[in-house]
Amino acid sequence: MKAGYLNQYFEAVAVKRLAAVETDASVSNQHEYNGVTLLKKMFGTDAQKKVVPSHFLYITDDENPIYADGELTWYDARYNHPTRTEWRLYYSANEVTEAALSEDSLFICLKRDESALVIIARKNSVIENQLYWLFDIKPEDGSNQFTARTDLKTQPSDKVSFTARMILFAIGIEAREDTEDYTDMLVANFGKTFPTTKEFSKFARSTVEADPIHDPDGTLLKWYEREEKMFMCMERYLIQERIMKGFKSGTDVDVDAFIKFSLSVNNRRKSRAGLSFENHLEALFTEHKIRYSHTPVTENNSKPDFIFPSIELYKNLDYPSTYLTMLGAKTTVKDRWRQVLEEADRIERKHLITLEGAISENQTNEMISRKLQLVVPKEIHATFTDKQQSWLYSVEDFLEEVKERQILADKYTSGS
Repeated sequence: MKAGYLNQYFEAVAVKRLAAVETDASVSNQHEYNGVTLLKKMFGTDAQKKVVPSHFLYITDDENPIYADGELTWYDARYNHPTRTEWRLYYSANEVTEAALSEDSLFICLKRDESALVIIARKNSVIENQLYWLFDIKPEDGSNQFTARTDLKTQPSDKVSFTARMILFAIGIEAREDTEDYTDMLVANFGKTFPTTKEFSKFARSTVEADPIHDPDGTLLKWYEREEKMFMCMERYLIQERIMKGFKSGTDVDVDAFIKFSLSVNNRRKSRAGLSFENHLEALFTEHKIRYSHTPVTENNSKPDFIFPSIELYKNLDYPSTYLTMLGAKTTVKDRWRQVLEEADRIERKHLITLEGAISENQTNEMISRKLQLVVPKEIHATFTDKQQSWLYSVEDFLEEVKERQILADKYTSGS
């Protein structure tokens, strides 16, 4: 993304870790955020009181986000004092502020329309680490006093635009760099309905210039991103068509039809992302002539995403387990990565491929201790620390390892 890209959405951002006095009603009911000196640049001091309409969001890795609308009030508590000022930031209590815990991270993002997005992220969560990365603030700077960035125009260029877009989407902002509209092309090929995910993935790949053999990392990202952008175009077109038709039953508004339609949109979004990711991985394996079994059944009716070289050899107990590979595939990992550990008991060291960047060291250290190898497209490696990067696999690294084991499998099955 271009330097200063965050300035499209935000004027400034302030970050701090919440203290007990700001989260625990048994300690205080003051409903104020402390340490406000740096907030003067954000909210100004030209008026004794400023009320900012705000959208509140509490976000973790393992639960659905909590949303609430409210207000921030920036005011001078000593307005009538002849020489002193005392600026405070008051917040309206709501479900989000009630869910907050001491040491969670608070991000106050002043938007360009003069409203605010107030994000509280669970301590040590992946999303917390990602937000620090997005705003180019070190987690250790998030002390009990605010750290503020008040000139996002000078924010350094973020080369990992894919990761930035994913994080912005997680906090409710759709970042669109590609202005190309694929709607006409899609309607011409599929009419006014979505094809199967496999068909859609295949069509998306056909529109991309990529080199899956010599650049598997870049190719996987290009394929996935193109399908994502095409999906958004097609979805927007179909939603507009449905809204234009309206939700009426006679003279009454058909609320049930609207709810059903809304749920179908949400469910399609959820299922599509994971399926398309697996479709593109299958295409990549095919290009590299790698044998695999997709979603086979193993112990306890588990269904790992991929077993290499085949489920038949996996079930052959005479076949050396060191020649086997298991790959889980999740576009985002959050706390769900632990699910992979329960799949394919014969394989001690498991692999997980993801498109998620800026995962915290706490999480990757636990993965290492649980013998889970994370695989991430090379471009996204830059969002991790140097220590993490030395451990991460690229897509190319993973493919090479699987190819080596496939050679061993060929020798084993041929008896040589």
